[in-house]
Parts: sequence; C-alpha cells; structure tokens
Amino acid sequence: MKTNAARLLDSLGIEYQVLSYAVDLDDLVAISTAQKLGLPTDQVFKTLVVNGYSQGIAFAVVPGSYRLNLKALAQLSGDRKLETVPLKQVQPLTGYVRGGVTALASKKPYPVFLDEWAEVYEQIAVSAGMRGQMLWLRTADYVKATNAVVGAIAQETLS
Repeated sequence: MKTNAARLLDSLGIEYQVLSYAVDLDDLVAISTAQKLGLPTDQVFKTLVVNGYSQGIAFAVVPGSYRLNLKALAQLSGDRKLETVPLKQVQPLTGYVRGGVTALASKKPYPVFLDEWAEVYEQIAVSAGMRGQMLWLRTADYVKATNAVVGAIAQETLS
C-alpha cells in the first residue's frame, strides 16, 4: 500500500525505497525500528511535532538515538520557546498516528527542522506515514521535499 508520503515523493520525481518492519505497538521507538531494519540508530530519523509560542506548529526531525533539544530548536526556528505537542493532538494536527508521523504530505504544510546529523549520511530513513514502513531516500532529497531548515537540534540521550 502506497502512502501519501510516497505519493508526494513520486510527484516530485524523488527516488526512494520502502523499508518494511514488524510493528510492536508496545515498542514504537526509533531505536527498535532501526534494529529491525538493520540500520544504525542515528540513520533512522524520528519526526516529532512541536508547538512554538510565536511560530506555531512545526516538525522536528532527529536521529532515533538522540533526543530533541528544545532550546536549540527555539534558537534555530526563531521562536522564544517551544514544547512538544501532546500525543492526543498529533493525529488531528498532522493526520498521522504515533509511530507513523512524517513531515511528508502532512495534513498541513508545517515548517520542518532537520538535525544536521542527517548530513553525515547520503541516505536516511524516515517514516512513510504509517507504522511498519520507512522511506529510504537521499538526505538532500528529503530536505528538498520538506523544505527543511537544517541545524543542530538534537542531543545525545543519557545512558
């Protein structure tokens, strides 16, 4: 089944591969997804929905093994303060459910902020817009498709 995110990439002439994995509703974290796909955890990106006090809703896309640095995102976005959107608001805002959120073909075209770690890799994996599917595409193509602003917005998680 082709997702709206894949259809968007098709319409832009962007090449990608669909990577499928088994879904465990009790374990939707990006690190587990990376392990199931056999990819480095920092090459599989998770998409978070944030709300800025002056800029409004945006997507923050960070490596699966990192966490979002809200202060760094505020600085990059020009907003004075941001917070992650409560889970119950994610689907009404984006059209996507937890474990399937993507900045591609969202309900509305929100700004996208991508962590600079993505530029380490020629290709990255991002959600295809549904649980169990990731899109494998060139980082430059993802930036182009989402009009992402790239910057340092992630920080390592503490072990």
